[in-house]
Order: sequence, then C-alpha cells, then structure tokens
Amino acid sequence: MRFGCCLDATAGLEKIAQLAEIGYDYVELSLAPLAVMPEAEFRPLAAAIGRAGLPCEACNVFYPRQVRLTGDDVNWPQVQEYTQRAIARAGQLGAQIIVFGSAGAKNVPDGFPAGRAWAQIVETLRMADSLAAAHGITIAIEPLNRRESNIVLTAAEGLALVREVDRPQIKLLVDYYHLALEEESPAILLEAAEAVRHIHIAQVEGRAFPTTVQGGYQAFFANLKAIGYAGRVSVEARPADFQADARQALAVLRQLAA
Repeated sequence: MRFGCCLDATAGLEKIAQLAEIGYDYVELSLAPLAVMPEAEFRPLAAAIGRAGLPCEACNVFYPRQVRLTGDDVNWPQVQEYTQRAIARAGQLGAQIIVFGSAGAKNVPDGFPAGRAWAQIVETLRMADSLAAAHGITIAIEPLNRRESNIVLTAAEGLALVREVDRPQIKLLVDYYHLALEEESPAILLEAAEAVRHIHIAQVEGRAFPTTVQGGYQAFFANLKAIGYAGRVSVEARPADFQADARQALAVLRQLAA
C-alpha cells in the first residue's frame, strides 16, 4: 500500500515538504480551489507543488457547493464546464485519483425527490467518465456520513452507485471515519473488492490522525489485505501537532499494512 495525506493546496507547500521528509509516498490536494484559480495563479502554484518533494497522486473536494449537482437549480452547462476544467487541472498536477464526496454540491435540497437526485448524480458521473479517461484519472465515489450529507451515506450505497453508473473510470473510495460513524461493517470491503480504488482514514474521536493501533483499524486493514488491496491510503484528519501526528500516523499505517 502507498500512504499519503490530505492537504489544502493553497496553504500546504511547507507541509508537503514535511510529509516528504517523514516518508509519505504522495500528497492528496483539494481540487475545487485549484479548479477555479486563474491560469496566471495556477501555473506557478502547480510548479511549486511539483518542486515540493512529493507527487500529487490524488485530489479531493471535486465540486464546490456553488456547482449544484442535484435539485431544480442544476445548471448543466456549468456542471460540464467545471468538470472539464477540474479534471484537466488534476491531470496537470499528475493526479490519478479524484475523490467525489462533495456534500455541498450533491446534497439533496429539501423537498426534492431523492430518486431524481440520485439520477442526476449518475448523469454527472457518466459525463465525467470520458473526461477522466482522457487524463488517465479514476473518479472514486466517497460515501460520507449523515452529519455531512443526505445521499450516498454508506460504502454499500457507494457500491450501488458505481454499479449503476457502470463506467470504467468510476470506482469507490471507502473512508474508515465515515464507515465507523455510520456503523457499517468493514466486511463491505470484501463485497466491494473489485470497485475499491482509494482509502481514507482518520480516528473517529475528533477526526484526529490515527496515532495508535486500534481494533477497528485492524479489522479494516485485515479486509483490505484479504482483497489484495495495494493502492493508496490517505490520512484525512485534523492534527494537533502536524509533524508529530503525521510521523506517528505513518508508523501506525505501516504496522497495520504489514
């Protein structure tokens, strides 16, 4: 497995260098602010990220809340234009994975039929598939928890969405933090094996860095190993002390994956 850490690209250059020194394999950057950045600002920032010592192999925060994906206010030309721009920017950074959680963009408006919202998300992902393929990128659907979202709340629902979209570049992310909050069994990894392309992890309490080996982590990683998962695992958490927590978390992840 390869281990990375999620950062805000507009404030993370020093932290990228720190992660490289600690021994992480890659960094995962927030895409939405980069996608809307003027070209004159994006180019030097992308170059600086490239020099920071760690490859950007994944991006999260695919859609900002201003680009509505569900409801009566969806502006389809805007969605198409933004999707093309965001995927191209991720490609310029060298990313191979784009995480599709984007609660603010996809949450179902009050009174809007959930089935129609689901169909809108399917349409968006099918449109994004060919754009992602052109850049060698996989879009990984990230189920969130009910505190953050009101649609696609479990890995089982994420897997159902992957299967309904039925496109080669649309796969599944399983996030330990969201899975634990939703009290979903890590056995879903066994069912979803062929669809799993990316992993997020954080401690449930305080969404902190995973700095100690816990039973929940052990069961989760046992199933990852059972399905032969050799992909990326990104820490998506809030540090108390960034360098210390990042260093300890990497040691814990390596122990869990051994």
